[in-house]
Amino acid sequence: MKLTPIPITNDTDLARSFAIRKEVFVDEQHVPIDEEIDAFDVIDSDCTHLLIENDEGQAVGTGRVRLVDEYGKIQRVAVVKPFRQYGIGRIIILALEKLAAAQGATKAKLDAQVHAIGFYEKLGYEVKSDVFLDAGIEHVLMIKAL
Repeated sequence: MKLTPIPITNDTDLARSFAIRKEVFVDEQHVPIDEEIDAFDVIDSDCTHLLIENDEGQAVGTGRVRLVDEYGKIQRVAVVKPFRQYGIGRIIILALEKLAAAQGATKAKLDAQVHAIGFYEKLGYEVKSDVFLDAGIEHVLMIKAL
């Protein structure tokens, strides 16, 4: 399966990203929609949004990154359930890291759900905080040098 990362530059693709996030975070994980969508969820924000399409043009994953000091802050990484076994999460993270580095970031940081710590550790991230709650879900801060 061919998977293509696409920087989101229009409202149509942004809506496709929101659909994935709603399916994963709101429907599956019960995050309130008003906590999922925020001020950075517009095309002309300080965020770079990313969509992953398969070879059939179907949107199967998404994420975003924004610069915060010297960090690329990676957020809203989601993959639709039927496609979670194809390494799409890894593709998203690596693409977002590349975008952050191109914008001058020297490190990446993210708030990882506790169940995903191992996934991020395999990509070079280190846990830098105790467990905290975000939208009722346990998370930890993780950081990686770019």
